[in-house]
Amino acid sequence: MAFASADTSLLDEPLRPDYHGVWVGALVPALLGGEQVPWLPQAAATARHVVLLVLDGLGWVTIEQQRHVLPTLGGMQGGPITAVAPSTTAAALTSISTGLTPAQHGMVGYRMRVSGAVLNVLRWQVPGGRGNAPDPVRVQPIPPFLGRKVPVVTRADFRDGGFTAAHLRGSEFIGWQTTAILVEHISRLVAAGQRFVYAYYDGVDKVAHAYGLADGFMAAELAETDRLVGILLDRLPHDCALVVTADHGQVAAGKGDFIDLASLHHLIAAYAGEGRFRSLHARPGAAGELLAATRERFGDVAWVFTRDELFDEGWLGEGATMEIRHRVGDIVLAARARVAFADPTAPQEANLVAQHGSLTRDEILVPLLAARGRR
Repeated sequence: MAFASADTSLLDEPLRPDYHGVWVGALVPALLGGEQVPWLPQAAATARHVVLLVLDGLGWVTIEQQRHVLPTLGGMQGGPITAVAPSTTAAALTSISTGLTPAQHGMVGYRMRVSGAVLNVLRWQVPGGRGNAPDPVRVQPIPPFLGRKVPVVTRADFRDGGFTAAHLRGSEFIGWQTTAILVEHISRLVAAGQRFVYAYYDGVDKVAHAYGLADGFMAAELAETDRLVGILLDRLPHDCALVVTADHGQVAAGKGDFIDLASLHHLIAAYAGEGRFRSLHARPGAAGELLAATRERFGDVAWVFTRDELFDEGWLGEGATMEIRHRVGDIVLAARARVAFADPTAPQEANLVAQHGSLTRDEILVPLLAARGRR
């Protein structure tokens, strides 16, 4: 199988998502659409039932570094594949559900500019409150799961969210409050004959943001996540494959690693994106000056892209409309070192202990692992 390289260091060159090969957006078409592909682990390729479990924030580099606490995941078939750019939940989960790149589905970041306002995608909120937020179907019009009504087992409090409507609408929403309920829902759906089940768990991402990657809390969460996978395998029949992937990895970049952009504020009309993939919308006529200033000041710690470079070179995929292109700023700072770029309009980001969004292997590489049920 043509899995991605798994060098664990941050790169001198950015890692391009493999949109024409093995990446997270290829999974649903292969698993749900019956597409025969050589890169699927054998356990999944010949299974009668498939459960696709997305473990938010569990990058491949973390799996490689923490195998001693991941015996179940470490024993599954597979290897690393690429996520998307930016390597963030809003973009990647939508690519997983639709099978399309961020350039095509339009969810191009955690925060993005839509119709002149910066939309927080996960909260589906713009300045002024949720009542002013755009219609999720207009922002992301592509039906998920190839237009099929798929059972989705995810957090119960996501039920009425705008992001849920944008990337999971039309599915059979089944909410879980605890991991025991998550397991019970999945096992019952498979026992009832469901051929494909989509499931989501976000413990790793939450702990990484709150406590970082080196703290004992992360080791404890990884062990608990591995235990969850093992319990699922014990509950699933042998003709069912459990396929595990993720939306992104993580980089240890916390409060002391944020770079203040105040000296450029007079050139910036709006901030968007996230700390490690900061999107800067220039004031009218200031795009050239902003590009020169960011490259001069931050070129040693970030890959500095113009909007045209990002889209024309295919970093977010191909085929973006002009509306989607302008959801991204004139300039994007993609962190290459263990830093993040501050947004004065989103000061809460500085409280995160680990972050993601950029184009390093730590953030872009995610698992594609599979094993048969053991019941």
